[in-house]
Amino acid sequence: MTELLTAAQMRAIEAAAIASGQVTGLELMERAGRGVVEAIFEEWPELRATSHRAVVLCGPGNNGGDGFVVARLLKEWGWEVEVFLYGEPDRMPPDARVNYERWVGMGEVRQLVPGWNLKLHQPQIVVDALFGTGLTRPLSDQLVQSVRDLDSRASWKPRTGRIDTYIVAVDIRSGVCADSGKVLLDLSFPEETDGDSLRAKVRRQSRSLIADLTVTFQAPKVGHYVDMGPVGSGRLVVKRLNGLPSIDMGFPAETTPNSRPALFEPKAHGRVISGLNFIGGLVRKVHGHKYSHGHALILSGPSGRGGAARLAARGALRIGAGVVTVGCPLDAIPENAARLDAVMLRGVSDGAALAGVLEDKRINALCMGSGMGVSDETRALIAQGLKSGRAMVLDADALTLIARDGALFAGLHAKCVLTPHAGEFARLFPDIAEKLAAPATTGPAYSKVDACREAAARAGCVVLFKGP
Repeated sequence: MTELLTAAQMRAIEAAAIASGQVTGLELMERAGRGVVEAIFEEWPELRATSHRAVVLCGPGNNGGDGFVVARLLKEWGWEVEVFLYGEPDRMPPDARVNYERWVGMGEVRQLVPGWNLKLHQPQIVVDALFGTGLTRPLSDQLVQSVRDLDSRASWKPRTGRIDTYIVAVDIRSGVCADSGKVLLDLSFPEETDGDSLRAKVRRQSRSLIADLTVTFQAPKVGHYVDMGPVGSGRLVVKRLNGLPSIDMGFPAETTPNSRPALFEPKAHGRVISGLNFIGGLVRKVHGHKYSHGHALILSGPSGRGGAARLAARGALRIGAGVVTVGCPLDAIPENAARLDAVMLRGVSDGAALAGVLEDKRINALCMGSGMGVSDETRALIAQGLKSGRAMVLDADALTLIARDGALFAGLHAKCVLTPHAGEFARLFPDIAEKLAAPATTGPAYSKVDACREAAARAGCVVLFKGP
C-alpha cells in the first residue's frame, strides 16, 4: 500500500530515527538533497550529460537546508548555480546552517526580495526549497509575486527549440499546505472584500504554485493528493532515505501523533485476501461455492433509469460477488434482461416487496439510490434496507432522501457506505462542507481527508467522498 502522511507524522518519524541514533539530521539532509538531484536526472536525462544553469530558492528552515545541498551537488556536477535565501542565516536550524556555510564556501547567496533580478539568463532548473512541508502561514503577496516572476520563465515552448525552465519542488510546492493541499492565503488586506475578489486571489496564487516535478521523502503527504496538490505537484517522486523506517513495513505508533497514516491506496495484484486471489485487478475464486462469495442485491429505477444499477451489477460481479440480483419495478425487467447476463432479476417496487426478498438471508449486500427517484416509495425502500441491517451502499437519490430525513440519517449503521459527490456531501453535512470550503489561512489546514473523517464519525459509517 501507499500511505499518505501528515507533516507532523513525517517530523515524528525523523525525530524518532535521530533520537535512536540510527541517523543524524545532517545525514538526512544530505540524502534528501541527493535524492532531489537523482530525481532531476531521472526525469530529464539530457540534463545529466552536460552542464546547465540552475536557480535554487532556499527558505529559513530545513527545507532550505535541503536546497543548499542541491545547489552544492549541482555545482560539483559542473552546473552554474545561483542561490537565493529568504530569511536570515543566523536564524536557520543548525543542520540547515551547516549546509548554508558549505555553500558559502563555493558561491554567493543572494537575498530573495521583491523586484529581484536573475543573473542567469535562462536557467534550466528552478528548485523551490523555500518552505516545503513546514509551512503553517501564508506567503506574503510580495514573495508570491517574486516567485511568479521567476516561474513565468517556465513556459512550454514546443517550436523554439529552447530548453524549458523546469520547476522542481522539494517536498511540496511552497505555499501549499502539506496536510490539506490548500493554498494558504493572506486575507488581511482591505481589497479582499467579496467572493469574486477572493476567487481571483486564489486563482493568482494557484497559478504561481505549479511544479513540473515534486520530490518528497519516504512517503507521499496528504497534500500531494487532495485540493491543489495533484495539480501543483506535477510528477510526484518519492525518494527513500536510508536511516528512516520503511513506511511499507509500518512504524511504531508513538511516531505518528494524532492518528495513523491518513490514506492508503491498495495494490491488490497478486495478493490473497480472504480466500480471493486478486490477479490483474480481477477476482478469481479459489474455494467455496457462489453463495460463499456473497449475494448482492442492487435496486434499480424504472425503465429508462437503470443504467447505473446495471453498471453496479457488473461491477459487483467483477470484484467477486458470487451472485448478483437487480431488483427493479416490473416494467423495467424487460429492459434490464436485454442488457444483463449472469445477473438475476427480481421485481421490487416497494418496501413490502423488498422485505419479502430480504427473507433470503443469503443476500448480504445491498446497493440503492441510483436512478430510483426521491418518491415516498423510494424512501420506504431505503428505510427497509436500513432496517434489515445488511451491508449497504447508498448513492445518488438515496443520499438526497437521507439528507432530508432525520429518521433515515439516524438509521445509518456501521455497515453502510455513503458515496456522495461534493454537492451531495454538502447536503448531508452542510457545516462540514462549509468548513472545508473556507479559505485556508494557516496550516495545517482543514483537508478533504479531515472532512471525510468527521462526516464518517457523525454518520457512524463509511463515507466515500468522491471527486479529486
